[in-house]
Amino acid sequence: MNMRQSLTAVIERNTTLTGEFTTEPYEAAWAGEARWFVRVLDATGRAPRLVARTQISPDGLHWCDLDGVDQTVTPGDGPVHSWPATGFGGWLRLRGTVVDEAPDDAAGIKVLIYLALKA
Repeated sequence: MNMRQSLTAVIERNTTLTGEFTTEPYEAAWAGEARWFVRVLDATGRAPRLVARTQISPDGLHWCDLDGVDQTVTPGDGPVHSWPATGFGGWLRLRGTVVDEAPDDAAGIKVLIYLALKA
């Protein structure tokens, strides 16, 4: 019986996301499973929410969406949000937008973003 290898990487730490964003990329070619965790620390604006997609890359430079599925993080729904990423290649990152119901508001969401990987 072999023990499975796992690693949890902090991708963004105490980062306030506004408007369009991409996270730092992470090389994950060794892993067979991945799961994103977004922990909301604070939010500004009327009703901000974060809409994100998992992106993949063969080289960490050129990116495409993994599955075209938007994940929505609404701070009022709880402090921690999670979703899996499957069938990925060498590199992973998130691409997204922070939106608010009132476009004149300065919406921002302060987050910790973790990427949990397992071989």
